[in-house]
Amino acid sequence: MASYGRRQTLEIATNLIKTLTSSSNFRCLSGGAVSKEIVTSHTAKWMQDTSKKSPMELINEVPPIKVEGRIAACEGDNDPSLGHPIEYICLDKDEPAICKYCGLRYYQDHGHHH
Repeated sequence: MASYGRRQTLEIATNLIKTLTSSSNFRCLSGGAVSKEIVTSHTAKWMQDTSKKSPMELINEVPPIKVEGRIAACEGDNDPSLGHPIEYICLDKDEPAICKYCGLRYYQDHGHHH
């Protein structure tokens, strides 16, 4: 009898999840249902003021950072609470390497000798 109750509860939960995720008013993000209306209004909020620069435009204004060695260590900010996990970036190529978290660019100072 107890297994029938668990099975019925599981079936109800499964049907509820299917209903929520298949509804045209919701979309699934990271395992949770989010209203499309919320997503649309949030996007519209950021897109309405075209006088402000986007985060990518702002980060592209930062000139590439010269590094003396072959490896750059990027934390996004000098303040750990504002940065991101440390990312070690190889600078062996001629073009600047980009941090995957914050977009800062780094290049090797080829004129530097050890």
